Amino acid sequence: MKTIAEKVISFNSKLHFTDPLPPGFSVLNPFRENPETMQVMERFYKKFYHDNKERKFMIGINPSRHGAGLTGVPFTDTKRLGSACGIPMQSAASHEVSSVFMYDMIAQYGGVETFYSQFYINSPFPLAIVRANGQGKWLNANYYDDNALFEATKPFMIKMLKRQIAFGLNTEKVYVLGKKNEVFLSKLNQTEKLFSRLITLEHPRFIQQYRSRYKDEYIDKYLRLLNA
Repeated sequence: MKTIAEKVISFNSKLHFTDPLPPGFSVLNPFRENPETMQVMERFYKKFYHDNKERKFMIGINPSRHGAGLTGVPFTDTKRLGSACGIPMQSAASHEVSSVFMYDMIAQYGGVETFYSQFYINSPFPLAIVRANGQGKWLNANYYDDNALFEATKPFMIKMLKRQIAFGLNTEKVYVLGKKNEVFLSKLNQTEKLFSRLITLEHPRFIQQYRSRYKDEYIDKYLRLLNA
């Protein structure tokens, strides 16, 4: 029987999105664009998921350019990948605000080994989405930022969620990061019946950027709901 690590590594190595997107949007696939991303991603999952234990599913939006868009590990920038997970990355350096909150929460949960032995984090759209601004620069985008973008990515997202559930994830209750993310995931869940219950938590980026002085309260909320 394959381990969770082997299933995730195989899933990531085969990720490929070729469907047309609305004008101004593009998809970044770190697993095809940086050879070291594949290497550190494999080390991460072999280190923390080398078993067949059932995990609870924590669902983000889609990777950012400076988090999983570089490391291949959700909510993990290169700083936390090295300092918290013990996996240095040489070809890139990044600081991502969502990663700061997530790893502070994980530390209070009991540390990376305890947390990752119980939870699996990813997204319905597991590749980075970017949008061109007026100056021609690419900025992070969310799959729900534009209704045409959501419709263009919806079949792929349903397929990706089903493939990840097949790793052996618990579907009785899932933890959704971000209130707007929950709105759109609920739409998918109404038709696909993937999860019995969606539990919504404020998104780490929102907390770090707009509610940082209440960070400890949000961490307490995370810990309370994740342990319920």
